[in-house]
Amino acid sequence: MTAPGSAELVEVRAPDPGPGQVRLDVLAAGVCHSDLAVLDGGAAATWTLPFTLGHETCGRVAELGEGVEGLAVGEQVVVHAPYGCGDCPRCATGRTNYCDRRASLPAAGLGLGLDGGMAEAMVVDATRVVSAEGLDPVAAATLTDAGLTSFHAVQGSREALAEPDALAVVIGVGGLGHLAIGLLRGLGTTVVAVDTREEALVLARECGADVAVLPAGARGVVPARGADVVFDFAGAQSSLDLAVALLRTAGDLVVVGSGGGSLTVSKPGVLPSGAAVRVPFWGSRPELEAVVGVARGGSLTPRTTTYPLADADRAFAQLRAGRLLGRAVLVPEQRQRAAQPPST
Repeated sequence: MTAPGSAELVEVRAPDPGPGQVRLDVLAAGVCHSDLAVLDGGAAATWTLPFTLGHETCGRVAELGEGVEGLAVGEQVVVHAPYGCGDCPRCATGRTNYCDRRASLPAAGLGLGLDGGMAEAMVVDATRVVSAEGLDPVAAATLTDAGLTSFHAVQGSREALAEPDALAVVIGVGGLGHLAIGLLRGLGTTVVAVDTREEALVLARECGADVAVLPAGARGVVPARGADVVFDFAGAQSSLDLAVALLRTAGDLVVVGSGGGSLTVSKPGVLPSGAAVRVPFWGSRPELEAVVGVARGGSLTPRTTTYPLADADRAFAQLRAGRLLGRAVLVPEQRQRAAQPPST
C-alpha cells in the first residue's frame, strides 16, 4: 500500500531477520474484506505508509535469526498476525488481538499497518509462527484469519450452543461464514445459513448447513422460539436487523462482519430479554494452534480461489464485486510454478 486508496506491486529489498525473528518464503497469502477496508481509508489513515498488505500468511522458514530455537529451516508455518504491545497480561498469553493498549497501537497487525505476507518473503517474530506441516499452504493461509476469527466467534458461544437442540444462524456465507458452518456442524449444532447469493447457499449446503435460504425466507425456517446464536458475518444494517429478529430470548448475537450497520442497545429495546451481544476480533495464538489442529483432523476445509501475486488487483476487484465464493488467495509466482494447477 503506497498511498491512501492505492496498492501496487513493487520491488523491495529482501528482508533480513533480526534476533528472535525468522524470514519466511511466502507460499500463500489470503485476501480479505479487511484489505478492501484498509485500501478505502478507515484505520489506514493513521498508519505509516508504505507497508506490505497481507494478514493471512503461510510460508516456509528460510532463515533463522539469532537466538531462535524450536524452528527449522524448511518448516512450513502460518503466521499469527494481530499486533499487540507485547507487555500487557493479554499479550503475555498470546491474546494480542485483545491487547489492553490496542486503541493506541500504531497498527492492527502484520499486513494491517505493518509489513505482511502479500510478498515473496517476509520477516516475523518467531513467537508469531505456528507449525502447519502437512497442510495445503493455500488452505493453511486462510486459517490465520478466516479460520481463526470464525473459530474464536464460535468458541465464545459454546455455552449457548450447548442448549438442547441448539440452533445457530449464520448470516453471510463468505470467506469466514462458510468455515463457521463447518465448525458448528462439528459441534453437532443445527445450522441455518442465510445469504443473498444463490451460489453462496449452494456452498453453505456443501459445508454442512441443514438449511440455506435467502434473507426473505429466514423467518420461515427458524422456529418461533428463535435461534440460540446468530452469527452475522456481514454486519450490514439489513443483516443486523434480520439477526435481531431471529434471536431467541437469552440468545447470543455475534457480530463478526464490519458492514457499517448499527444496533441501538436499550432496555427495553429491540433485543430480546437476556440477549448477549459480542463483537469478536480475530483470535489468540493458542486458538490458531487449535484451528490448525482442527484442519489437520480434516473437519475444516476452506473453499479457495487462487491468483498469482501479480494479479492481486483482479482478486481485490472480484472480492469487492461479490463474485468470489470462499476465500481468494495470492500465490507468489515461483511458488505457483512449483505447485499443482490452481483449483477453485
